[in-house]
Amino acid sequence: MKNYTLVWISLILTILVSCQPTENKSAHTSEKERKVVYIIVDGIPNDVVEKVHTPNLDSIASKGGYTHAYVGGKKDGYSQTPTISAVGYNSLLTGTWVNKHNVFGNGIKAPNYNYTSLFKLAKEQERPYSTAIYSTWLDNRTKLIGEGLAATGNVKVDYAFDGFELDTVNFPKKENNLQYFEIDEKVSKEAGRYIKENAPDFSWVYLQYTDDASHRFGDGDYFYEYVTKADAQVGRVWDAVKEREAKYNEEWMIVVTTDHGRTAETGHHHGGQSERERATWIVTNQKPNKYFDYGTPGVTSIYPSIINFMGWKMKDEQREELDDVAFYGETDFFGLDASSENNKTTITWTPLQNGEAEVLVTTTNNFKTGGADQYTSLGKVNLKDKSFTFDNQGDFQKIVLKSKNTVTNTWTVKEEKQS
Repeated sequence: MKNYTLVWISLILTILVSCQPTENKSAHTSEKERKVVYIIVDGIPNDVVEKVHTPNLDSIASKGGYTHAYVGGKKDGYSQTPTISAVGYNSLLTGTWVNKHNVFGNGIKAPNYNYTSLFKLAKEQERPYSTAIYSTWLDNRTKLIGEGLAATGNVKVDYAFDGFELDTVNFPKKENNLQYFEIDEKVSKEAGRYIKENAPDFSWVYLQYTDDASHRFGDGDYFYEYVTKADAQVGRVWDAVKEREAKYNEEWMIVVTTDHGRTAETGHHHGGQSERERATWIVTNQKPNKYFDYGTPGVTSIYPSIINFMGWKMKDEQREELDDVAFYGETDFFGLDASSENNKTTITWTPLQNGEAEVLVTTTNNFKTGGADQYTSLGKVNLKDKSFTFDNQGDFQKIVLKSKNTVTNTWTVKEEKQS
């Protein structure tokens, strides 16, 4: 005969155990959802941002870092790039210099959309990421990103808050072009609000008026005042990011930079290749790698850094076109360069850690027109050797150095003419 007393005791214990609150493992082990916002504050050289009171940039940098950076491509070389606003924006958007993205001025006449923008890359992922733009200038979306164009695969920005320079009713022209400062105020407030409430995966904020202030008054108190006011606008976005991280299971990367410096004499102008016109800066809240401290990243380094942070996938042929390496995440080397003489080519680089890398060369540039380039492997090199010499493969050479964590390219062009 069964002992029903023992059966009932066992059943009751089972029920009691099943009713106990269990640890929510997902709350402790699930990875935080990652999101990015990058901000361009127009036309501020690094000596000014270091001189002026910028508590919000300082706060962001205290979490991650601040570094000198540069625009303008390879000075006097194949990738020399005008230090002009739209040109700089597109280098940031595509991770390439002007010899590739083909935006030579603010007219944005013929962008080469074969070099994938961050907005398009966000939509090419297995799970498309939500995007947003908050901007003074409509052309950032319609021409640089190329929203709705066949050449960009009809890429769509999920939330756009821009084009206010065309609204002359609400933003009529004012003395010293102060209507653009008012637009920046509106844009930064909306960026803070929308990020706080909706948290798109990838956002771009563009603030213009600091460039207008310097064009009109050059270096001096007026310009410096509006750099500080722009810092307050950045603060609205930074506050939204901090609130999201405090309330939700999210981790954010915020990157703040500028598109060009200014002439040394007065600060009124830009566009050339003087040291100060090329001298920019990058601020981020994420802990950077050694490249951030030991090198001088180009604005093109922001693209692969965002990719590393977000864990986005790229096709090999896309990654091989990037003109800089990442300052976030694992990076094995930086500063790839090449020179040719007496039918020999020597590439050089600065290693950040030990290991091997493969040298790949092609004499075609079919990627530029949507085609494919066939690379020849010249074998492996030790990163610690810092250089490698090989026989010229042709008058034009596109050279890729590819290690475990890092891929970038450089060119040699006979007589330094663009391909």
